Amino acid sequence: MLKLAVMVSGGGTNLQAILDAIEDGTVTNASVVKVISNSKKAYALERASKAGIPTACVTRKDYPEPESFNRALLAALQESGADLVVLAGCLVVIPQLVVDAYPNRIINIHPALIPSFCGTGYYGLGVHEAVLARGVRVTGATVHFVDGGTDTGPILLQKAVEVRQGDTAKELQLRVMQEAEWKILPKAIDLIANGKVSVVDGRVVIAD
Repeated sequence: MLKLAVMVSGGGTNLQAILDAIEDGTVTNASVVKVISNSKKAYALERASKAGIPTACVTRKDYPEPESFNRALLAALQESGADLVVLAGCLVVIPQLVVDAYPNRIINIHPALIPSFCGTGYYGLGVHEAVLARGVRVTGATVHFVDGGTDTGPILLQKAVEVRQGDTAKELQLRVMQEAEWKILPKAIDLIANGKVSVVDGRVVIAD
């Protein structure tokens, strides 16, 4: 059974998609053992509590020194006993200390088709605003492993989503979540949980 620690910052819709997929059997051989947020106000913590999942909040406000925050975050993950760390709408830049402790064991969902609209500054609604400003016809979401860069790790899954005429950023954000994020993040977890994913020479290999 693959033990998951899910890191969140806001409402937790991707967390809910994971929990629902485990509940209905879309994801097998996996369970969420802890939900960690960098915000005490994150509704995702309430979702976790309702599901009976232990939670923790590790915020920079409580650890003003960067190194102390990094160590506290690593400790919270290690205490959970998680095999895989899932960044599900997590707005924290993962410290190198944590990346080194979980090599190829941290995945992130990004609301665009990497390498487009990714990297420093591209997060949340701003990604979709940039997509609309550029006038592209297709966007989507990407699940990738986390390395020392920003959105630079090996790509695991991607799913395209149509950009419609007249879309607002919020409308596009919701469609990307519904049609891509909530589908490929659980699928990625299921693939990993069932031993079908490996990283070879910096690229993801998925077994049949």
